[in-house]
Amino acid sequence: MKNTGLFFGSFNPIHIGHLAIANYILEFTDMDDLWFVVSPQNPFKNRQNMLSENDRLHLVNIAIEEHLSFRSCNIEFNMPKPSYTINTLVRLKEKNPHRNFALIIGADNLEHFHKWKNSKAIIANYHRYIYPRSCTPPQFLENLENATVVNAPMMDISSSFIRRAISQKKDLPFFMHEKVYQYIKEMQFYLANP
Repeated sequence: MKNTGLFFGSFNPIHIGHLAIANYILEFTDMDDLWFVVSPQNPFKNRQNMLSENDRLHLVNIAIEEHLSFRSCNIEFNMPKPSYTINTLVRLKEKNPHRNFALIIGADNLEHFHKWKNSKAIIANYHRYIYPRSCTPPQFLENLENATVVNAPMMDISSSFIRRAISQKKDLPFFMHEKVYQYIKEMQFYLANP
């Protein structure tokens, strides 16, 4: 059984914070590899400023192309919208019975985790690796069931900050993988919508 971490996200766009967390999870847990699961529609997020799912997947592929332990996953593209994590986990397990999947989520998700569809089933069947966020009250990190809070460095970089800055014509070459940033500039992504 391979241990595979599943890092779900909109990745709108993927940035160095995502990559640093993924790198940390691979090096400091028992994960053998890590998949970036690109979500076409998060039920808790506004779609207004969202690049197309294929554009976001392409940016992820550019960012991870040289890292053999990373891969992108577009399984949710052909599933009913909005995307519910439990449905994706069940589908992935059906397709990959030889893999032991774990969930990688930011601590900011813990406050509303009980609202996730079938959250108790997720907790019971999938170990969760929780990475810290500065906005997370400490009590949300206590007495967690089937979870490990990882001691990863806090990366307070957000995709929304990057989108807003690009729309204001700010130059942010160090906030993303170099090739991701160049592609965003070439395609003129995020210039119109912050």
